[in-house]
Amino acid sequence: MCGMGVSVEEFMAIVLRLPEVSQHESAGYVGFKVRGKGFGYLWEETETVGLKATVEEQLALVAERPEVFEVQFTAGRFGWVVVRLAGIEADELAEMVTEAWSLSAPKRLIESTL
Repeated sequence: MCGMGVSVEEFMAIVLRLPEVSQHESAGYVGFKVRGKGFGYLWEETETVGLKATVEEQLALVAERPEVFEVQFTAGRFGWVVVRLAGIEADELAEMVTEAWSLSAPKRLIESTL
């Protein structure tokens, strides 16, 4: 695949590098939170993840690469995006995961980390 694609293990390493991330398993997926606020999900069986984004980012990603991204749902000012791990590079995914984390993390935690 010429460097394209991220494994479930690589995704987990990206997520768990961020401070104060907790994970919880549910039927069919793993959810990720920072201080009790959700920012991502992993569906290992389908090798997809759901990430919190702004609605504008959600729409731009889906319009640009519908083979990689799809709309999961919107909630208020946030638009959750489904990402197919096979279609994304690790650095782009790391940026998206960090952004999703920062949309949920308290300001002081973000400032002390990034």
